[in-house]
Amino acid sequence: MSISTRLSGLFRDQSELDLTSGSIPKSLFFLSFPIVITNLLQVGYNLADTFWLGRYSTEALAAISLGFPLVYLFISLGLGLTVAGSVLVAQHTGADQSERAEYAASQTVIFTLLAGVGLGTLGFNFVEELLQVFAAEATVLTLAVNYMEIISLGLPFLFGFTVFIALMRGAGDTVTPMLVMLGTVILNVALDPLLIFGVGPFPRLGVEGAAIATVLARGSAMVVGLWLMLRGSHGIQIYFRQMVPDLGYSKKLLRIGIPASIENTGRAISVNAVLIIVTLFSTSVVAAFGVGIRVFSMVFMPAIAIDRGVEAMTGQNIGAGRDDRVVATNRFAARVSLVLLSGIGVITFLFAPDIIRLFDSTPAVVAEGATFLRWIAPTFGFVGVLRAYSGGFRGAGKTLTAAAIAVLLFGFIRLPIAYVASQNLVPVDIWFFGSRTPSGIWFAFAFSGIIAAIVAAGWFELGKWRGVELTQKLDEETSDRANEDSPVADREQQNRA
Repeated sequence: MSISTRLSGLFRDQSELDLTSGSIPKSLFFLSFPIVITNLLQVGYNLADTFWLGRYSTEALAAISLGFPLVYLFISLGLGLTVAGSVLVAQHTGADQSERAEYAASQTVIFTLLAGVGLGTLGFNFVEELLQVFAAEATVLTLAVNYMEIISLGLPFLFGFTVFIALMRGAGDTVTPMLVMLGTVILNVALDPLLIFGVGPFPRLGVEGAAIATVLARGSAMVVGLWLMLRGSHGIQIYFRQMVPDLGYSKKLLRIGIPASIENTGRAISVNAVLIIVTLFSTSVVAAFGVGIRVFSMVFMPAIAIDRGVEAMTGQNIGAGRDDRVVATNRFAARVSLVLLSGIGVITFLFAPDIIRLFDSTPAVVAEGATFLRWIAPTFGFVGVLRAYSGGFRGAGKTLTAAAIAVLLFGFIRLPIAYVASQNLVPVDIWFFGSRTPSGIWFAFAFSGIIAAIVAAGWFELGKWRGVELTQKLDEETSDRANEDSPVADREQQNRA
């Protein structure tokens, strides 16, 4: 058997997947596995920057560590629209309403691109003021501003590709985005050392070179993604005439998307707020935190992939009226996430110093980064459970529930504990709480992940995911334009005539 034949057997085309019947493990695997690869490739953007800039200078590495949470914040603000589009496409697909799925996709694309332009403009003009909150060293702050200004201008490209991934996922196609991502990551990895170090005719740009490489790669991904959706040969199809902003339909997108943005923004604000506490310590601690967060993000790619797979499967099964498969899918995903992430946690704990050393060999950075990873590694399984059930809530249209869990538990548990425990504000001298140490921050990460998983699992098992299907609401509320502008509806009218 050839290598290409073996590789093709790992994936399934959309036409081969029926998310509303058949084996749940197989459906979730063939839907989620390409998402794992896609997300790992997406992390490759940041890992490439971290790898090369770590060899450029510690200040450069600390600069992108300072900028990374802000990038996450910008993405999170716009991500709600892509989640809304994915959920709508999934539920309409499950309900066999292809024309409504296409209209939802077209409207999601235009509003997401507009959000990218708006947030990019704001970010470019105010990034320096936002980064000054962290009170980092002057050299690091200057480099971070230079990096983030370029990234801000590239936000429309990032949003454009993100919405492509989300809409294709809602329709059940996760293979095509994976292949597009592969090509663009290769481009980014090739450009990074050329632009950072100034190889050959390229200028030596440092952190700005890393930002330019990332923007160029994401721009190419957006162009390919939109072209594929306009063709309609894979997953979902969009139409130019349906992309005229429909303010009435935007209310539906915002109704679902705003809570999803709050969920992701809550996570982002939590990371940014923790970073403020981290900057109270030395530059080596800041660099260690930056590397640790990137490793943390990479480790959780399988959990996030399962999260997105559960979101799509839950949406399609709710659209098809298969509540039994909704419950079974979420429970199975939670079990798999717990076992898989716990295993990865063991490996991370054992090889923590070696993992950090891949990005920065400075002894102080390696020591603190390894401490960070060893605090959070035992809780990886719990965070996997949280992500699995969060995907179920979103797929059911309960984006506000997922947001509440994220904001309350990360914002009101992680942040206060991180500050109190790291700044020696506990009145009793127990464990490490009797000294000022960054270990208090790492403890807060671990503790909040466990509590969040328990709350999410309990809330789902109480049946709080249930509600009125979005397809029913949209049947009652969707504007006439969704039918009048749909080529599918045009064909149906011609057939009736």
